Amino acid sequence: MRREMVSVLLAAAVVAACASMERSAGVRHSGWEMPFGRGTAASYADVDEAGRPTSIGVVLSATALDGLPAGSDMHHCVSRAHDGSVGPDTKCVETFEHVLALPDAVARRSDMPFKWILLNWNHKGHIPPGIYDRAHFDVHFEMVPVADVFAIQAGDCGPERVRCDQFAIAKKAVPVDFVHPDFKDVDAVVPAMGNHLIDLSGEEFLGKPFTRSFIYGVYGGDVIFYEQMVTRDFLESRPDGCAEIKLPRAYAKAGYYPTLTCTRHDPRNGSYSISMEKFVLREAGRAR
Repeated sequence: MRREMVSVLLAAAVVAACASMERSAGVRHSGWEMPFGRGTAASYADVDEAGRPTSIGVVLSATALDGLPAGSDMHHCVSRAHDGSVGPDTKCVETFEHVLALPDAVARRSDMPFKWILLNWNHKGHIPPGIYDRAHFDVHFEMVPVADVFAIQAGDCGPERVRCDQFAIAKKAVPVDFVHPDFKDVDAVVPAMGNHLIDLSGEEFLGKPFTRSFIYGVYGGDVIFYEQMVTRDFLESRPDGCAEIKLPRAYAKAGYYPTLTCTRHDPRNGSYSISMEKFVLREAGRAR
């Protein structure tokens, strides 16, 4: 009887130790999930034992890279007929966009700037030719409400054809402290996104093939999203690593901000993840 009791107590101790290890390692919260390719795409957030954000991202299931569509979802087109139909002169952004809410465990935090994810699939990439014209995913980690982003409409201005008054708003300069100096305005204003500041010192501009790239998204003089672009070929190579984000000197709004972007393949279930990680709490204000 005593031996059985000792065994039970030992088993309970092991369970308690394992539970403690799980808590100290943090918890993963699942967010929104939707069909994607022949699989699914879902948002997630990792938090530490105190509930502080450590990672947010998108996970694509093992079959999500298969059966992806070509063409456009017709969400952002110019030169439509008066009835809204698409004619031979219609020009549409060739992308498929998906909105993924982040889990409440992070999205409802007042000190978490990032609230949702805009996931775009670009079957033939986009401009500039010879650089980003490869099939890839744009993963936008958004800081402003969905309605504000989708209010940026297609139009006649800029290489990505945005409504002209909104093109001008998107081009408003961000205070120099709030973006890294390597990121430049190249007129990449896109409907339902905003302006994209590009790191022209990136490897893809130095003769190497584009695989992944980090971008600051801005509108009206504010940073409104962080973006990770990743090619399908790169994901299919089954990566497992991170790159440091070129950080600004200061932040307009206090909160948790990432220091790494990561792309990973999970050999246990074949899934792929695109994430921002190693969050640090920042104060608001200009650099001194």
